[in-house]
Amino acid sequence: MKRLLVVYASQTGRTRRLVDAAMAGAREGADDVRTDLLHGLDAGVDELMACDGLLIATPENFGYMSGAIKDFLDRTYYPCEGLRLGLPYAVIVSAGNDGSGAVRSIERIATGFGWKAAAEPLIVVGDPGTDAISRAVVIGQTLAAGLSLGVL
Repeated sequence: MKRLLVVYASQTGRTRRLVDAAMAGAREGADDVRTDLLHGLDAGVDELMACDGLLIATPENFGYMSGAIKDFLDRTYYPCEGLRLGLPYAVIVSAGNDGSGAVRSIERIATGFGWKAAAEPLIVVGDPGTDAISRAVVIGQTLAAGLSLGVL
């Protein structure tokens, strides 16, 4: 069974609502993909090494990713360096500003890991509305279906 790891941080609940939508989409996208949800402070090397795909969801904090997500990436980078080349990933950012700084920083680190983007980043400014929730569902569906079919 393929494994999709969802690593998130959320303080206001906005990011968590988007994560829940993406998780629902992943469950709809494939029956043979296990989805593991972990807070950034709880996810580590073992989980990253065991997954076949990764979804990172973060609030934008001061134009950057959350500290919990940065901590996850810092703790896993050197132990996993060169070991997860080509890992498909996607990013969801819940932003108060424009979210571009958070996306840019995650993409830069993902490039260092050698991961490949499986979807365009989803940036949601403000409270997630119906459209944003639907787009998060699609990201989950895309990741799960791609893993299931072996195209990611």
